[in-house]
Amino acid sequence: MRTNFFCFTKQFVFVLGMLCTLQAFAQQYPFQNPNLSFEERAEDLISRLTLEEKAALMCDQSEAIPRLGIRKFNWWSEALHGYANNDSVTVFPEPIGMAASFNDELLYNIFNAVSDEGRAKYHQHLSRGNENKRFLSLSVWTPNVNIFRDPRWGRGQETYGEDPYLTSRMGVQVVKGLQGPEDAKYRKLLACAKHYAVHSGPEWSRHELNLNDVSPRLFHETYLPAFKALVQEADVRQVMCAYQRLDDEPCCGSTRLLQRILRDEWGFQHIVVSDCGAITDFFTTHNVSSTPVHAAAKGVLAGTDVECVWENYPYKTLPEAVERGLMKEDDIDKSLKRVLIGRFELGDFDDDALVPWAQIPASVINSEKHQQLAYEMAQQSMTLLQNNHNILPLSKSVKKIAVIGPNANDEEMLWGNYNGTPIETISILEGIKTKLSDKKIFYDKGCDLVEDKVTESYFSQLSFEGKPGFKASYWNNAEREGQPVISQQISSSIKKTTAGQHEFASGVKLEGFSALFEAEFIPKKTEELVFKGGATGYFELLVNGEQLQYYNNWRTLPSRIAYQFEAGKKYNIEIRYAQLNNWQANIELDFGKEVDVDYTALINKLKGIETVVFVGGLSGKLEGEEMPVSYPGFKGGDRTNIELPLVQRNCLKALKAAGKKVVFVNCSGSAIALEPEVETCDAILQAWYAGEQGGKAVADVLFGDYNPSGKLPLSFYKNSDKLGDFEDYSMTDRTYRYTTDYLYPFGFGLSYTTFEIGDATISKATIKANENTQLSIPVKNTGKRTGTEIVQVYIRKVNDVDGPLKTLRGFQRLELAAGKSQRATIELTPSAFEFYDWSERKMAVTPGEYDVFYGNSSDKNDLKQLSVKIE
Repeated sequence: MRTNFFCFTKQFVFVLGMLCTLQAFAQQYPFQNPNLSFEERAEDLISRLTLEEKAALMCDQSEAIPRLGIRKFNWWSEALHGYANNDSVTVFPEPIGMAASFNDELLYNIFNAVSDEGRAKYHQHLSRGNENKRFLSLSVWTPNVNIFRDPRWGRGQETYGEDPYLTSRMGVQVVKGLQGPEDAKYRKLLACAKHYAVHSGPEWSRHELNLNDVSPRLFHETYLPAFKALVQEADVRQVMCAYQRLDDEPCCGSTRLLQRILRDEWGFQHIVVSDCGAITDFFTTHNVSSTPVHAAAKGVLAGTDVECVWENYPYKTLPEAVERGLMKEDDIDKSLKRVLIGRFELGDFDDDALVPWAQIPASVINSEKHQQLAYEMAQQSMTLLQNNHNILPLSKSVKKIAVIGPNANDEEMLWGNYNGTPIETISILEGIKTKLSDKKIFYDKGCDLVEDKVTESYFSQLSFEGKPGFKASYWNNAEREGQPVISQQISSSIKKTTAGQHEFASGVKLEGFSALFEAEFIPKKTEELVFKGGATGYFELLVNGEQLQYYNNWRTLPSRIAYQFEAGKKYNIEIRYAQLNNWQANIELDFGKEVDVDYTALINKLKGIETVVFVGGLSGKLEGEEMPVSYPGFKGGDRTNIELPLVQRNCLKALKAAGKKVVFVNCSGSAIALEPEVETCDAILQAWYAGEQGGKAVADVLFGDYNPSGKLPLSFYKNSDKLGDFEDYSMTDRTYRYTTDYLYPFGFGLSYTTFEIGDATISKATIKANENTQLSIPVKNTGKRTGTEIVQVYIRKVNDVDGPLKTLRGFQRLELAAGKSQRATIELTPSAFEFYDWSERKMAVTPGEYDVFYGNSSDKNDLKQLSVKIE
């Protein structure tokens, strides 16, 4: 007992001594003093760094500097609609869906919740003895405020639509929610406005694209407003420069963008980060720099403070750039000071006890309150486009309905892209099951998203060492070195994920592991078979040693690999896999024969069922960022046309021909040309990618428990005929601001009730350029149930020959009980009348007559008009 006590005492004294040493060390330098200003601390720290250390701190993965007590820091995390690439977080609807709510107040609450979860996840991770890593940090590269100018762009789902004003309103609230109160000493997170400034596809040419035909007017009126608003109204702490060139200069090397406009005109004082690999593009695709050294110097001198790249940082060569006289060390210090102030603002150099945000408990993560926010926003995002003969809402006393379609029972589709993994997701099929008993529902997938064939699995014909299926072996290293941790047999399709902290197999780590899947196949007959699936991480597929596919990717993308097999011949099939970087591991694979979709068989299954809910559209596996797989109508994450995939269109035609009443739930992150579906479907509900609670929200609308109020944040065109050149950034025939040739206009959305918008009054019809005026608009619910109307105000300058037809300048949500009236009050500030002035070459409020339109969509038939004169 005395020995144990003595040992304990020695340990206690040792620990106490270490704590005292650390405390003394912590106060050794002025930069470690939390009582000094962040600027003073940054300047002191810079004075103590070597040139090599300075360069390393300007890389998005900033290694620790032990001699100064500086820990590792990562700049790259994502929070597009929840804390991304993390488990058990709340997944809110995709931003394009949230934009349909026109509810920036709710958006603030959501991103306040997201930042709470980000802080809690981060500190929980560190408290478990882990180090900071990518996608688990306090710097989040959100929001995406690019203008969704062309519906083919796969990343448009990340934006808030095609309108500069709506994007600005929503983006400002995202930043405020993420960063926390401006008067607080520490930022909750550091938000980022991306991708500055003229950027919206195509994905497949973004690394070499040169935009030299963007007019000054479009540049200032369309592409810059949201970035300016986030800088000046929300004080966003980061701006991300884009990949492509603008007028011959890469955006991350453009002094015009990063110095003259961003800093000199707008007063931005914080951090510019590069899109990942954008500096490398200087010397690999843009060819404006000859070497990594020259590219690094160009980036810093232009104003890019932090470089992101997958590997081999050009910024690590900055000391050489100084030695060669390409730049001065002072140039590096200028950028580094902004970088370090950002870290000081997060409290990264201070004790967690001093940072209130570090005290946010882990219990907030996917809490009931946050789930409710996700549910509320999913409901408000639902946008009803067609409702012939009031087929919706459906009756819960229906004898039986059919739920079919490729997205009906797909949980992951609801997550969109740049997402985390929730604890639970309610698919649309499961949502409908909360309204009807199982015996009232018939479910069948019906068809694929894109392919007009289905796969008949051949897994039962695979074997290894006499056992059916694949032999799976796992190693707790990325190189498959040494003895496997475990080997097991997989007799059905391969489907493994670490999402939700699931191991691939017992004893296999969640990170840094590898796998080998092996099988033998002796075909019974000669025929073409396919491998279908995808993986997140390193993936290699070999047949008899021949590599059929290889990639190293950060998300799971669907792929189809066809191979001709000969009867009686022995084939060795290998799949090599490794979890890499900080990506969640995932692998999916099926193997078999493709057979044609048989709509006749489907229709026969639906005998006696009158109403069909078809849940289709697209998926984040088809549209997204720079995706290496292609299907008909898709290229590199973008689309080559905007029609609904033919297999779904044919399925809907077959349902219509069979006399079914069809309710089409379209899930997509972009506009679909639904002109044929207007004829084949009785109702069309645009459900976007609605997040973890999306299935409940869709079911609420279908069965009338929620009255839809969503409005389109982008135009839905009739077809692809007038889309023009994807790489042309002019706005000719694009968006409601420059065309009237659409199927469904911006701002459009139906309700289960009706509204009457009366004649507005205006406080002043003649104003000076610096004055406000106020619009008061009477709105009455003339229907039989409570509903929400979104009143919209648009402005156009009279006789403005090259200006927009109209442009949104205000909106207000009004919830009204049946028969009730209320006035929408919308303040029009001077900026509402600001347009590009060619004579001054800048945005300005100029004298003249202005048309003011108000109503419930951007279409002229839904608007009333009055005039304002500016003296």
